Amino acid sequence: MSLVLRNLQRVVPIRRVLLRKKIEIVRSILGVQKFDLGVICVDNKNIQHINRIYREKNVPTDVLAFPFHENLKAGEIPQPDIPDDYNLGDVFLGVEYIFQQRKENEDYYDILTVTATHGICHLLGFSHDTEAEWRKMFQKEKQVLEELSQHMGTRLQPLSRGLF
Repeated sequence: MSLVLRNLQRVVPIRRVLLRKKIEIVRSILGVQKFDLGVICVDNKNIQHINRIYREKNVPTDVLAFPFHENLKAGEIPQPDIPDDYNLGDVFLGVEYIFQQRKENEDYYDILTVTATHGICHLLGFSHDTEAEWRKMFQKEKQVLEELSQHMGTRLQPLSRGLF
């Protein structure tokens, strides 16, 4: 199914072809390429607005995930009954925030990919509210990013490292 990658901001230039290629590999590694996925790039103002509405946090953030299938167990692949339900959900990337937070020596597209991977893991039921949940999510992110790194010749680290 399709990956919809939208850039709804003009603060940070985005090369969507490069980002799309990396996210498609992540989808393949996770075994969810049959599912529709939306990845939306927004600026600080818009990510803060979404964060305030849905999480009651009035600050910009790096990623927000809105799963189509709720109540999945961590890592569970949805089992849709009808074709319209082959949808993972949407990941909003706060690309301005990510750009501002990255370290000087970090590749911006690598950080976007790591952040998108984190969001996709949330769509698959992973969370990091407790240490036990964090460990599961960290291991999945690490496994996916290690496999992606082999494809891309990079060394990507999970976004959730160091949370607990």
